[in-house]
Amino acid sequence: MDSFSEANGPFAINLLKKLSEKDNSQNVVFSPLSISSALGMLFLGARGNTAAQIVKVLSLNRGGDIHRDLQALFTEVNKSGTQHSLKMANKLFGEKAYNFLSTYKEACQNFYGTELEELSFANASEEARKHINAWIAKKTEGKIPEMLPTCSIGPLAKLVLVDGIYFKGKWNEQFEENYTREIFFKTRKNEKKPVQMMFKEATFKMTYIKEMSTKILELPYVGEELSMVIMLPDENIDLNRVS
Repeated sequence: MDSFSEANGPFAINLLKKLSEKDNSQNVVFSPLSISSALGMLFLGARGNTAAQIVKVLSLNRGGDIHRDLQALFTEVNKSGTQHSLKMANKLFGEKAYNFLSTYKEACQNFYGTELEELSFANASEEARKHINAWIAKKTEGKIPEMLPTCSIGPLAKLVLVDGIYFKGKWNEQFEENYTREIFFKTRKNEKKPVQMMFKEATFKMTYIKEMSTKILELPYVGEELSMVIMLPDENIDLNRVS
């Protein structure tokens, strides 16, 4: 699992740069792990140039077995008995008229714990889209009711890979509501906007990276198994330098 963790870091940073290249002033929210797992399922059946491109994108040239690494990670992520709720679920939806290899379907089940559900994209693409959205909504506790917009799946579709992720946790050090107050927040465009900002006085792990002129703060959730890591560049430091 260590080799995958090392590879997923560069992949996440490269993907962030790609998503932000058209307009780096916009907020971007994405899950590198979700995208890696979806591409991992695709990689199971890829060969030749397609497989080589996936290896390059995911930075898998560091060695290791991505499928076994993800299998171990999913087991850890979806374990019970934690004080937070973090669930991941993968699913493949394939055209029922298409002949998917049984070895591929078995490998997806063994490594990713998912089956390939057959739908008729060719004859009922809109119904298939609604069915997939319903599955996503269920897996994300209703937080993502419509991942796939109207007409996003056509009759020529052969395979749809979906990854659902849901997280809910409480801070180990709670923020008191009565300490929240309005202050000005500086945006990338050097504008200042009033926002409701939480405040908390407590002891947290914190460091400073001189090369990036950036403070790093760790905010653990209850149980301290998971944390949110916040990067705060110094005043007037371009975020491109941080990423």
